[in-house]
Amino acid sequence: MSSSPILFEINEQTGVAVLTLNRPERLNAFNEEMIQAWLDVLVKVESDPLVRALVVTGAGKAFCSGGDSDELESFLSMDALERKNYLWKLVHKIALLLERIDCPVIAAINGTARGAGLDMALMCDLRIMDAETVVAQSYIDMGLMPGDGGAWFMPRLVGPAVTLEMMWTGQVIDAETALRIGLVNRISASGQARADAVALAEKIASQSIEAVRLTKRSVYQSLEGVSLRAHLDATSSHMSVLQELPTFKQKILAFKKRQKNRKN
Repeated sequence: MSSSPILFEINEQTGVAVLTLNRPERLNAFNEEMIQAWLDVLVKVESDPLVRALVVTGAGKAFCSGGDSDELESFLSMDALERKNYLWKLVHKIALLLERIDCPVIAAINGTARGAGLDMALMCDLRIMDAETVVAQSYIDMGLMPGDGGAWFMPRLVGPAVTLEMMWTGQVIDAETALRIGLVNRISASGQARADAVALAEKIASQSIEAVRLTKRSVYQSLEGVSLRAHLDATSSHMSVLQELPTFKQKILAFKKRQKNRKN
């Protein structure tokens, strides 16, 4: 396997890209080199019209075990501003880029995801989790709080009470529990998370890409405290644009043809 900390491939026929965290010997714990490579790929994804959906997964037995312990130790010699800037000017750019990217992003949680590793999965739009794996908000075990957006993403999925219990205790949960509380969308049979995520990405990528992207934008904007009036105003503009595209016209004609055939 390549020594690059991030692997990236795209199926040009389906438009589905796969980003693989590639430090399996460290359970895909991230360091500065991996984060920078990850950012470089996301910048490419944002500007590449061929990418219709993105799957994020990990090499080996883990999705991501969080920050690399060797690099975390180096924080002891930094001052407070240097530590803040490591997060704000590097790690946090992943969350902000993923928020900005309109194409669907699916996390294939193929193995353990803990602390910042779970935060990375929460940044994605959808999550598919291997039946045999576990996840945890384990920052508290190091005397820390979630530092990569988990305290923003997680309550939107499972509510504040469940979020706080997991974050205050470092509780490790299995796939069935993650599905029950709404942390993940689906459970895959052992070893199938990546394949199932790619299959779902292909299904989404086969839809009108403009409709998919505007739907994502509309859903997330609605969570930002936008008034109903502002939401409906934006939606009417989006709908008007979509109805101008060839895809809509083709689907309307096909629908009318099927109706006519059923009547005959």
